[in-house]
Amino acid sequence: MKIFLDTANLDEIRQGVEWGIVDGVTTNPTLIAREKADFEERVKEICELVKGPVSAEVVATDAEGMVKEARHLASLSEYVVVKIPMTYEGIKAVKILSAEGIKTNVTLVFSVTQAILAAKAGATYVSPFIGRIDDVSSDGLKLVDEIVQVYNNYAFETEIIAASIRHPMHVVEVAMMGVDIVTMPFAVLKKLFLHPLTDIGIERFLKDWETYRGSRKL
Repeated sequence: MKIFLDTANLDEIRQGVEWGIVDGVTTNPTLIAREKADFEERVKEICELVKGPVSAEVVATDAEGMVKEARHLASLSEYVVVKIPMTYEGIKAVKILSAEGIKTNVTLVFSVTQAILAAKAGATYVSPFIGRIDDVSSDGLKLVDEIVQVYNNYAFETEIIAASIRHPMHVVEVAMMGVDIVTMPFAVLKKLFLHPLTDIGIERFLKDWETYRGSRKL
């Protein structure tokens, strides 16, 4: 399973890359606006840092506008993946872009039928939003599991990005389902490292080592 960071913060991305566990990044206009950064410059900076897939989202709502934006975004870096919304016009744009060899990530997916259409259109990635589905009293994890099953049934090449991750157990559950990628906020990534028994063990080992060193000096 590949790990993407869902952020536009360079410090977070740099830290994840230094840990050697971040394979890509997903962004959106909201995340980049939060950083008060120039959109195109920030996309290029992220691509240079991660040297892996970086999803950058279009803002047009019609297929023609999406395709035009997507071609420009793809020209910024070989690592750019164009994020396209799951709409009539979006799927139309994905079909055109896929034929041109431009990588796409169909976003805001909330049903299996939407995921099927994205794969049929040739999307490189599809992003079901787990947390947002949970927020409306539905089961986001069940959706991901169903998409995995359908994609396996038909050997779709589209990769599944489990998105809207809220906590480490989301990561565990989708990993057990066999999703290709999970994208998460930096705060969730940091939590994956943590366990109280690890902290207790390190503290105990260091204490025992100091005791041993002290005894050797006597």
